[in-house]
Amino acid sequence: MADANVTMVGNCTRDPELRFTASGMQVTTMGLAVNHRRQNRQSGEWTEETSFVDVTCFGQMAENVAETCTKGSRVLVTGRLSVRTYEKRDGGTGVAVEVVADEIGPSLRWATAQITRNERREGGYDSGGAGGGAPRAQSAAPAGGYDTDEEPF
Repeated sequence: MADANVTMVGNCTRDPELRFTASGMQVTTMGLAVNHRRQNRQSGEWTEETSFVDVTCFGQMAENVAETCTKGSRVLVTGRLSVRTYEKRDGGTGVAVEVVADEIGPSLRWATAQITRNERREGGYDSGGAGGGAPRAQSAAPAGGYDTDEEPF
C-alpha cells in the first residue's frame, strides 16, 4: 500500500511536547489547526472550517521543533498521513488521524524567521534516510561566493 503524503499549513494548537523513547530516540508531538475558508456562491457569505491534526516527528527534528515552535506558531508540515483506531474510555472505538512529519518549517506568509543551522550529530536519526554521521567536509567556495555543494540552510 502506498503512503498518503500530505502538506499542510496551520497554527500550533499547543506547545510541542518533547519526550524520549526507552532507546533514547527523541519524539515530539504537537497539535495543528488547519483552516479552510470558502464562500457560499448563493449567499456570498464566507464560512470557515477548522481541522485538528496531531503531528509527530522524530530525532533531531523533534528537538528542533520543540525548541522553535510554540502555541500559535504558523508552520508548514509535510509528511505521511497515519490513521489508527483506539479504544475509548466508554468502550467504543475511536479513530485518530496524525501526520508523521518528514519536514516542518515556519510559514513566511505573514512573518519572518531567523534560520540557525545545527551541526549534525553522530548516530542521530534522519527521517530522510541519510543516517546522521559526521559533518560533511567543507569544500572551497567558488569565486562567486556560493558553494554548489552547500546546503541552503
